[in-house]
Amino acid sequence: MIKNGLTYADAGVDIDAGNTLVERIKPAAKRTSRPGLMSGLGGFGALFDLKAAGYIDPVLVAATDGVGTKLKIAIDTGIASGVGIDLVAMCVNDLVCQGAEPLFFLDYFATGKLDVDHATRVIDGIAEGCNRAGCALIGGETAEMPGMYSGDDFDLAGFAVGAMERGGMLPADVKVGDILIGLASDGVHSNGYSLVRRVVEKSGLGWDAPSPYSGTTLGEDLLRPTRIYVKGALAAIAEGGIVHGLAHITGGGLTENLPRMLPSGMGAEVDLNAWELPPVFQWLQREGGIENSELLKTFNCGVGMIAAVSADKVDAAIRAFSSDGHEAFVIGNVVAGEGVVYRGQLV
Repeated sequence: MIKNGLTYADAGVDIDAGNTLVERIKPAAKRTSRPGLMSGLGGFGALFDLKAAGYIDPVLVAATDGVGTKLKIAIDTGIASGVGIDLVAMCVNDLVCQGAEPLFFLDYFATGKLDVDHATRVIDGIAEGCNRAGCALIGGETAEMPGMYSGDDFDLAGFAVGAMERGGMLPADVKVGDILIGLASDGVHSNGYSLVRRVVEKSGLGWDAPSPYSGTTLGEDLLRPTRIYVKGALAAIAEGGIVHGLAHITGGGLTENLPRMLPSGMGAEVDLNAWELPPVFQWLQREGGIENSELLKTFNCGVGMIAAVSADKVDAAIRAFSSDGHEAFVIGNVVAGEGVVYRGQLV
């Protein structure tokens, strides 16, 4: 007979809490159901039927990402639901830039000690992001790893799979003279937060301090979720022949991401006076003494996605993006050359 035998719970892993979490999140996952979903949470894997989703000759597209050090602000403030939306956005916005419709999503949530209420809030946010993108939350992994994460620390990773009919890949047919349409962002989104945190530290403000530029606390404002552009972008793509390319403005800002949709020998000319630099970026620039070139290379600066469209289809493209509530505006055009040339000033 073994006396005083250790249990997994004694080692810091509560299997019952994990099972409780699965039951708690099932209603949220069910709300993301869509055509093609065959099975969801609870199995060793999840099934998806491409034919039932309406595809005839599909090509699959996959993307994975995280939320970066924005998580540190979520951990410090305890405001956790928005980072779930961020997680989905970072993956599905990339998928649609390839011309793909996001079909399903899986998450990885890791922590030192599982707090069921906290984890439920995070995964409810993931489900909300999936709803906004029109994809199903079909599964994931919750890892309780004592000794690996301390205190309230947690980490997130996301995995999205989408599809397009063969021949529908973007970018395609981008040419000199195409017009660049910018889609407004909802703030910093999920990139550049190592610099954001340094600026906040320099300012001497806490996350619960009133924001110097908005009516919320500084932490709440900086945790505004990343905008999901999927449905508006798919509406524009469905018009046929309008959208030649899409660029998700993430790490590397406009300077690094815009050229990713341009063929060799083509560059972009961007008019910085075409939109107003949002207050959060004005504050970061002023407080951190950040040069314009660094701001444009680090942050989205108010433009979360850029589309290259035919010059004669600009109005139709703007209507399609606006159908999902996105503010869309002309910011420049495709030119011969390389890289991005900026006109005007960030204001």
